[in-house]
Amino acid sequence: MLPLPETASARGRFSTQHRLKRASPAARGRSSSAPRRGRMAGDLVRTLRLCRRHLALLQKCSSPVTPRLLLRRSLSSHRAVRSRRPLRNLLIGVSVGVPLVVGVRYVVSDPKDQRRMRILVEGVGRFCRSLYVGLLISVDYWWTSSIVLRGMDESSADYAAAMSACHQRAASGMVEGAVQNGGLYIKLGQGLCAFNHLLPPEYIRTLQVLEDRALNRRYKEVDALFLEDFGTTPDKMFKTFDYEPVAAASLAQVHKAELNDGTPVAVKVQYIDLRDRFDGDIRTLEILLDVIKFMHPSFGFRWVLKDLKGTLAQELDFENEGRNSERCAEELKHFKFIVVPKVFWGLTSKRVLTAEYCEGCKINNVEEIKRQGLSLKDTADKLIRTFAEQIFYTGFIHADPHPGNVLVRRGPDKKAELVLLDHGLYEHLSKSDRVALCQLWRSIVLRDEAGMRRYSNDLGVKDYFLFCEMLLQRPISMRELTLGNVLSREETSYMRDMAVHHFDSVMQVLKALPRPMLLVFRNINTVRCINITLGAPVDRYFVMAKCAVRGWAKTRADDAAVLPSLRILRWVWSFWENLKFECALRSEVAMMSLTRSLLRLLSYCGVIAVDPDVYQYLK
Repeated sequence: MLPLPETASARGRFSTQHRLKRASPAARGRSSSAPRRGRMAGDLVRTLRLCRRHLALLQKCSSPVTPRLLLRRSLSSHRAVRSRRPLRNLLIGVSVGVPLVVGVRYVVSDPKDQRRMRILVEGVGRFCRSLYVGLLISVDYWWTSSIVLRGMDESSADYAAAMSACHQRAASGMVEGAVQNGGLYIKLGQGLCAFNHLLPPEYIRTLQVLEDRALNRRYKEVDALFLEDFGTTPDKMFKTFDYEPVAAASLAQVHKAELNDGTPVAVKVQYIDLRDRFDGDIRTLEILLDVIKFMHPSFGFRWVLKDLKGTLAQELDFENEGRNSERCAEELKHFKFIVVPKVFWGLTSKRVLTAEYCEGCKINNVEEIKRQGLSLKDTADKLIRTFAEQIFYTGFIHADPHPGNVLVRRGPDKKAELVLLDHGLYEHLSKSDRVALCQLWRSIVLRDEAGMRRYSNDLGVKDYFLFCEMLLQRPISMRELTLGNVLSREETSYMRDMAVHHFDSVMQVLKALPRPMLLVFRNINTVRCINITLGAPVDRYFVMAKCAVRGWAKTRADDAAVLPSLRILRWVWSFWENLKFECALRSEVAMMSLTRSLLRLLSYCGVIAVDPDVYQYLK
C-alpha cells in the first residue's frame, strides 16, 4: 500500500494544535471543523488506496471504466431484457395456446375427424420409431463389422457368434418395430419370411412370429366401421356375429357370422384407420429407405416400393378383392380340388368382405394334414400345379400365397382339397412375358444354355445365368440335370454368398425385369418354402416345367384361329408338347446313365482309366 509519511503526519498534527492554542476563541471556533475535514480526507485516501499491482493493471487498460460507460452498459442490458421479454411471452403463448386450440378442435370434431387427428399424431410416432430402428440396426452392423470384428478370422467360432448375435438383435428390433407400427409394416415383415435361403437363420426364426401377429382392435372400432359403411352395426346385419375374431392378419381381422337363413359366413373387417394411414406409412418407408441408401449406397430398394405402391393400395379395396376371387375361381374351375369362397356382394363394401365360411388347416400344418389322412405328396403336387397354372398360363397370379392363405381339408374324393383365401394382392403377367417364362423354365430344366440366354433376353435380362439361379432359388450346374428340392449346406451357403457378394448384380437383374415379375418371384418363393415344409415330397422343378410346357402349348393353341373351337385338337397339341419335353428330359437322363454304366464297366475290366472329373460330370 502507499501510506502517508509518518513525520509529515506528526508535523501536521503539531502545527494544527499550536495554531489553535494561539488563536482567538472565534478563530478557534472557525477552525474547529478543520480536524473533521482532515479525518474525512484521511478516510477518503485510505479508501482509494491501491496496491501497485492493481495500479499497473489499470494503467495498461486502454479504455478505463468511467461512470458514463457504466451507465451506458446498464441501459443496454435493460433494453436487452426488455427485448427478450416479448419473445418469451410469445413462446409461452404458443406452448399453451396451440395445445389448447387443438384440444378444443378435437373435442368439437366428429368421430371420423378425431380419428384422422389421432392418425396424424401416431404417424409422427411411427416415423420416429421406424427411423430409430433403422438407424440402430445400421449402426449396430457397422460397429460389429468394423470395430468388434476388425482383424478377426471370418471362419472362427468367435466371429460367427458375434455376427449371429448382431443378426438376432437386428431381427428382434425389426419384429418389435413392425408389431408396434402394425399394418403395412407387418405385411412387409411377412414377405421377408419367404427368403429363408438368403437371410440368416436368426431372421427367419424371429420374423416367423409375424405370420400370426396382428393389431388388437376393440369391438367399438368394428361397430364404428359398420356404421360408416352400412349405417348399422354388425349384430343387426347378421343373425349372429362373433365380435371375437377367428383370425387376424396385417390388414384386417376375420369374424364368424351367420346370415338370416343360417348360412355360416366369414366377415373380413379392415382396420378402421388403415386407409387413412397408408399414404403416411408409405412415405415413412420411402424416407427410411433413402436414409439406408445414404448410409449403404448399394442398398437401394426405394424403386421397388415405388413400383409396388399402387399394387399394395389395391389390397385395401375389398370390392376389388371380391372381383379377384371370382376371376380366380373361373380360371381354375377345371381343378376340381380348388375351392374359392363365394362372395356375398350385398354385405360387402370397400372395407368389409363377406364370403362363404370354409373350414381347413394351414397348408404348413403337417401334423393336422396327416391326422386328416391326407397325403403330403398329393397336397404339395396340387399346390405347385395350381400356382404354376396361374404363372405360366392364365397370367392372373396370386401374389400372397403364404400358408395362412391356403387351407387344406378333406374333399369328397377323400383326397386333399385346397381353399384359396385373401385375393387382395394379384399381379397380371402379359402373354409375351408368360411365353418367355415358359420357354425359359423348360430350357433351365433341360440345361439348354442357348435357350436360357435367349429367353432371359426376351425378359430384358442380360446376365442370364444369375437370373436363372434367382428364378429357381438354387445353384444350377450345367453338368447335372437333376435339381434337388432341398438345398444342401453347400448350396445354401452358395446362395447366401451370392446375395452378399453379387448384390449389385442381383439389383441390376431385378431392375431389368418387367415389374410384375417381382411379385411372381414372391409367389415362386412362397410355394418353394411350403413344399420344403411339407418335406419336399415332389420334384417342384419338374412339375413346374411340365406346367410351363403345357401353358406354352395352350397359349399357342389359343392364338390359332381354329383351335379354340376344336378342343380335341387343343388337347392333342398340349399332349404332344408335353410328350416331347418328357422324352427330351428322360432321354438325356437315360443317355447319361447308360454312358456312366458303360464307363464303369470298361474301367472295371481295365480297358480304360476314367478320369475322376469325367465321372463326376456324368454323375
